[in-house]
Amino acid sequence: MAVETGLLPDRYTGPQPIGQGGMGEIYRATDTALGRAVAVKVLAARYSLDEAVRERFTREALAAARLSGNQNIVTIFDVGEHRDRPFIVMEYLAGGSLEQRLRADGVEPPAQALEWLEQAAAALDAAHAEGVVHRDVKPANLLLDRHDNVHVADFGIASAAGLGSLTQTGTVLGTASYLSPEQATGGRTTPASDRYSLAIVAFELLTGRRPFEGDSVAAEAAAHVTGVVPSVCDVNPEAPCELDPVFAKALAKDPAERYGSCAEFVAALRHAMDDAAGATHVWAAPPRARPAPRQPRPVYARSRSRPAWLVPVTGLLALLAIGGGIAVARLGGGHSTPGAPVAVKTVTRQGQTVTVATTAPTTAPATTAPATTTPATTAPTGQSGDALNAQAYDLMKRGDFAGALPLLQQAVQALQGQTGNISNGYANYNLGVTLIRVGRCSDAIPYLEAAKQLEPGRHEVDQALKIARRCGG
Repeated sequence: MAVETGLLPDRYTGPQPIGQGGMGEIYRATDTALGRAVAVKVLAARYSLDEAVRERFTREALAAARLSGNQNIVTIFDVGEHRDRPFIVMEYLAGGSLEQRLRADGVEPPAQALEWLEQAAAALDAAHAEGVVHRDVKPANLLLDRHDNVHVADFGIASAAGLGSLTQTGTVLGTASYLSPEQATGGRTTPASDRYSLAIVAFELLTGRRPFEGDSVAAEAAAHVTGVVPSVCDVNPEAPCELDPVFAKALAKDPAERYGSCAEFVAALRHAMDDAAGATHVWAAPPRARPAPRQPRPVYARSRSRPAWLVPVTGLLALLAIGGGIAVARLGGGHSTPGAPVAVKTVTRQGQTVTVATTAPTTAPATTAPATTTPATTAPTGQSGDALNAQAYDLMKRGDFAGALPLLQQAVQALQGQTGNISNGYANYNLGVTLIRVGRCSDAIPYLEAAKQLEPGRHEVDQALKIARRCGG
C-alpha cells in the first residue's frame, strides 16, 4: 500500500501502514529527532474536513496524554496537525493486539487471560480516576509489548471522531461488538460503560467467542440491549460455571448494577476460578482452538428475597420461561428480591457436586392488560399462555426468532386480560424483542409499550423500546 507523500511532518520518516480503523490510519515511522520507532495515528480525511471533529480529536488526544505515565497505557509523545489532518504520535508496540492474538489462538489460558485483564483494568481505573472515559474498549485497542504486557490505546478517540455510539454519524465498524447497552441506545457514556466493554473482552478471552455475536452490526448492538448472557460453560465446556454470576453482574443492562471498578470485576473472576479449582475442576483451555458452542443458558445476578408468585413443585425446580430469563421456583424458605427469581444449577465434577445460583431480571407486578395488534391464532388445546411463552423462549435462546414468533403471538392472545399473571408482561416483552430481531421494529412497539405498562420498573423494556422506535422510525 502506497503512502501519501508528505502525509507526516518531516521529523517522522519512512511511514509504513500497520493498521486502519473507522476513524483513521496508523503508521509505523521513525522519529529522526530521537532515533526511535513510533506509531502515528492520522485522522481519516473524511473527518478532517470537519473542523469541529478535528478540534475534538486534538482535545481528546491531549486529555489522554495526561495518562501517559501509567505503565499499562500507551504513551503519547506528540499531538498536532499537518496539512489540516490531526495526528497523534505514540510509542510503537511490537507485540500486536489482543484482537490479533484472539484470531490466532482463540481461547487463552486462564492465567494469561487474567493477567491481561488485570493490566487493562488497572489502566482503565486510573483513567477513570482522572475523569477520562475510554468509550471504545475492545481487543484491537489492547496492545502488547514484546514482553506480552497489555497497554491500553485510543482513550476517547471514538468520541472525538464522532463515533461514540450507533446514533452518531457513520458506523462504529467492529466496535459495536463491545458497546454497552447505553452506548447502543445513544445514552450517556460513563466509566461503567468501559467496565461493560472490558467484561465482553474477558468473556471472549475465556471462551473464544463474544456473548452477543450477531450477523450484523445492528443485530449485535441490539443483542447487547435485549440479549441474555449465555453461560460460559455452554460456550466453552472447559470453563467453570462458577464464572456465570460474575459475568451476569458485569454485563448487567443497568450500569448501576455492574461492578464498581474494573479491578473489582477482575478480582471476582479470579475468586470464581479459585472456587472452581477448590471443587476439583481443572480448566485446561485448548491452545489455538475455538470450542464448538452449545445451546446457551441464561445467567443472572444474585437474588435477595422470595417472589410471592413462585410455588414449589415436585423435584427441586419448576421452570417458567420469561422475557430475559427463566423463573425458577425453589423448595423451602429463603429470601430474594420480588421479581428476581433464583435459578439453581447443579454441576457434578469428579464425584463432587457444585451448586451455582443465578437470578432473573427484576420485574414489577402486572397492573393492566396489554394491547395486541399483530393477529395471532388461538392457542392449541391444552397449551396455556405460560407454556407457549416457555416454548418460544427456548427457541429464542437458540436464535430461532422466526420459530418463536407465532408461539409468542398465541401466548400474548392467551394471556390477554390476565392482569394477575406476570407472564403477561413477559410474553409481550418477548414478542416485542422477537419482532425487533426479525426486522419488524414498528410492529414491536405496541407490545413493548404493553410490557412497560405491566412492568413499569423494568429497565430492559425501556431499552428495547428505544431500539424499536429508532429502527422503526
